[in-house]
Amino acid sequence: MALSWTMDKIGVLARSAEDCALVLDAIHGADGIDPAARSMAFDWDAQLDLSELRVGYFKGAFEADHRGRPFDEESLRVLRGLGVDLVPVELPKGYPLPALRIILDAEAAAAFDELTRSGRDDLLVQQTAGSWPNTFRTARLIPAVEYIQANRVRTMVMGAMAAAMDGIDVLVTPTFGGGENDDVLLMTNLTGHPATVVPNGFTLEGTPVSISFIGRLWGDPDTLRVAQAYQDVTDFNRRIPPLFAV
Repeated sequence: MALSWTMDKIGVLARSAEDCALVLDAIHGADGIDPAARSMAFDWDAQLDLSELRVGYFKGAFEADHRGRPFDEESLRVLRGLGVDLVPVELPKGYPLPALRIILDAEAAAAFDELTRSGRDDLLVQQTAGSWPNTFRTARLIPAVEYIQANRVRTMVMGAMAAAMDGIDVLVTPTFGGGENDDVLLMTNLTGHPATVVPNGFTLEGTPVSISFIGRLWGDPDTLRVAQAYQDVTDFNRRIPPLFAV
C-alpha cells in the first residue's frame, strides 16, 4: 500500500542476496503505469571480483555503542577476510533529519485521507499517540510552508549524500546502531539510495540482527554483489527457526 509517495521504494524479501538479484532482474524498470518508475540498467554480475568495487564503512556508526556492535565488528572482519579494502567514511552532518520526518507524515496523511475523514480510522486497533491513526490525524495540521521547507532541506541532503558516496560504490553500515546510525536510516529514506540488508548474527533470545550495504543511486547490483559475497562465507541466511524446519 502507498504510505509516502516520494519515499516509498519497492524491495524484495528473499532467502539470499542472489535471490533478490534474480527477482529484481525480472521486475526492475518502468511498467507504463507508475510515472515515477524509471528504466535503468540492472547489470548484476554474480562473479564480479570484489577488488573492482570501492567499499567504505560508516566509521562513526560502527564505533557507536549499540547492541549489535560485536556482530557488526565481526562482519567487517569477514569482509576484510574476503579481500575487501574497507575505507572509513563519514556521512553528512548538520542537517535536521528528524524534523524532515514531517515529509513522510504529511504524505502518509494524504494517502490515507479518505480513511481519516470518514472516521473509519477509529477501527484501527492501535490508538496510541505514536500509532498511525494519530499520525494521520495530526499530520493534517502540518503547515504547507513547513512541508515545502523540509523538501528544500531534503534536496540539500540528497546533494550532500551523493557527494559522500562519490568515492565509493558500496557503504557498509550497522542497520540499527543508535546514535548517528539512526540518521543514516532516515537519510537514505530521503535520498533514495538503495540498500541490501542481510542477517549477520542472532541474539541470545534467538532473534536475528543485520548489517546493511548501501549503494550509489541506481547501484543496487553492487550492494547485492557484496552482500552475496558475505553470505557465501556465512550461514546466517540459511538458518531456519526450529518451528519452520522441515
